[in-house]
Amino acid sequence: MMNRQSLWIVVLLFSATLLRAADAGAPVTVRHTEGSLHGFLVLRTTDGETVAFGDLSQTTKGNSVTTHLVFHFKDGSLHDETATFSQRRAFRLLRYKLIQKGPAFPMQLDVSMDGPNNQVTVHSTQDGKDKDESSHVNLPTTISNGLLSILVKNLAQNGEAKLSMVAFTPKPQVVTLAFTSDGEENFSIGGANHKAMRYNMKIEIGGIKGVIAPLVGKQPPDTKFWVLGGEAPAFLMSEGPLFYGGPIWRIELSSPTYPNEAKKSGDK
Repeated sequence: MMNRQSLWIVVLLFSATLLRAADAGAPVTVRHTEGSLHGFLVLRTTDGETVAFGDLSQTTKGNSVTTHLVFHFKDGSLHDETATFSQRRAFRLLRYKLIQKGPAFPMQLDVSMDGPNNQVTVHSTQDGKDKDESSHVNLPTTISNGLLSILVKNLAQNGEAKLSMVAFTPKPQVVTLAFTSDGEENFSIGGANHKAMRYNMKIEIGGIKGVIAPLVGKQPPDTKFWVLGGEAPAFLMSEGPLFYGGPIWRIELSSPTYPNEAKKSGDK
């Protein structure tokens, strides 16, 4: 007969098999092609305190697009993220680069990924210890590192999708991203009313780790997205961690400020 401990192990293994079976997804279909752009973002806490200012640029070359996001933190920290992807029928990550350094990040990271060749290189520093790892990782075609604000604009009408992402802990680990629609929310600009579509993204950790994580309080929090719909959808805002185990931060659109006309003309 099977003792309690053995039975629990069997339950874990069976649950892990079910989780892996449910992880299958398909790349997001290109409904709105990406082009060149340059914009500005701001990173805030959920209480509204400004943490960092962001600069986002996007360039195209043939059928590939490169998006580059840099957040300069007020404490001197840096988040520098570059993703190159193709958009022929479906979005597909080709190359990815991430640098996170400074006091805002408990673990300093310098990461690169080669999607088509399934190669991941990680240099990390934590508690004064450096670690280098280069490994062959089976990267699904749904890998979405650096592309979330783009992919969420192209979700199907019901807002449901199963994608994937590489989490760095620092060992690279492929996790599943489960997107669901979360209704609509009214907002206004200059007195004009609009509706934002809300989406919720849950991280599903595969295998036994995924079964145990919620039990020990290590399940990552959900990330929420706000998107303007219509013929030309636009990313509006997101709330979620910027790194594994990090606090919930809000990414919002920002705009430049100008000195007033009196200062420009030198009038007192």
